[in-house]
Amino acid sequence: MQMGFALVKVDRLSVAGSMRDSMTVMPATVELNLWKKRLGHVPDWVWERTELETLILADNKLMEISDQIGGLQRLRTLDVGHNHLSQLPDTLGDLTGLNGFLYLHDNRLSSIPKSMEQLKKLRYLNLSENVLSEFPEAVCRMAGVVELRITDNQIEALPECIADLRNLRELHLRNNRLPTLPACIGKLPELRQIDLRGNPLTSLPEAIASMPKLEKLDLRWIPSLPWPGWIDDLEARGCLVYR
Repeated sequence: MQMGFALVKVDRLSVAGSMRDSMTVMPATVELNLWKKRLGHVPDWVWERTELETLILADNKLMEISDQIGGLQRLRTLDVGHNHLSQLPDTLGDLTGLNGFLYLHDNRLSSIPKSMEQLKKLRYLNLSENVLSEFPEAVCRMAGVVELRITDNQIEALPECIADLRNLRELHLRNNRLPTLPACIGKLPELRQIDLRGNPLTSLPEAIASMPKLEKLDLRWIPSLPWPGWIDDLEARGCLVYR
């Protein structure tokens, strides 16, 4: 039984951060919005809706996502945030058409499938409020990501491969366990914003000072960080440094 939920044609999607200007107006999209419906589990009929381009399953106390999700080949945006997920199916990596948003925040994820490295077109990824202790290297292979939110986890280091995210404009790392950043962070040519609030930073690489498009560096709530001299140079060229 389909529980009375209807498919809806929508002309707009709400967007976040640096993507707002370029993606506010979207072509007509087949959307299924099951936000906060107290589902507990996803009904099997959802996986039969292969025409879906947007699927919202947020805030349903979901414990798992069926591997049948890999059959939704037309999906562009998927929201499974605010649930109780501790793992994701490998078939999530089959959704290579995802080119908008993937919300995985506020779950219980300690890792993500390696198969997700196949999501080359994805532009926005939110992994915040999980229990990640390591930065998922699969994310480094998502070459199209423009905005990455991975706040409120337990990450202690960023891998060198983060430099492969050549299209990244916003990097949100608030409330992790980072003592520093790798120098390769300076190789991200499009990066505009870095949010490092609430990390136990003791140093920062000078390479940040030479990032050509950096507009905002948020260093609040970090009493452990000695202020490097190059911060003044950043501010002098117009970068907003919050401290």
